[in-house]
Amino acid sequence: MEEFRQIIQALASERVEGILVGGVAGALRGAARPTRDVDLLYERSPDNYDRIVAALEPLSPYLRGAPPNLPFLFDARTIAAGGNFTLATTAGDVDLLASIAGGDFDSLLEHTEVMKVFGCECRVLDLETLIRVKRAAGRPKDFAAIAELELIAENRRIEGE
Repeated sequence: MEEFRQIIQALASERVEGILVGGVAGALRGAARPTRDVDLLYERSPDNYDRIVAALEPLSPYLRGAPPNLPFLFDARTIAAGGNFTLATTAGDVDLLASIAGGDFDSLLEHTEVMKVFGCECRVLDLETLIRVKRAAGRPKDFAAIAELELIAENRRIEGE
């Protein structure tokens, strides 16, 4: 997870309102499966769009997989007009998510926990909800991750008894 330090610290330093979901959230919950990007479920508000741009603009965000000469302006207006963005940056890949199969920022906020990540306070989706949203996504690549997360949850239940 060390490869995501710069991205997470940039988001935290600009006080971006978001929830870490996906593989990074799984790793923070104890999963060993590798992940290739930071998945951030972000609050949809004009102030937050500005914070996202301030955090990521220094990292030269560009649409992942797009042709190198495709015009792309990463600004608050672009974020407001869009929803989900898969970005490549100089510090690694970031998926900005307006919503996921299990809900959006507002509906999932109560299912988060604040955790210290690289010295920064970050909201992270709780384990049970992470399992639920991965299951709701129904992607074949998530099946093994779900099995691992369910084992972690079961071990925590056993240890808690």
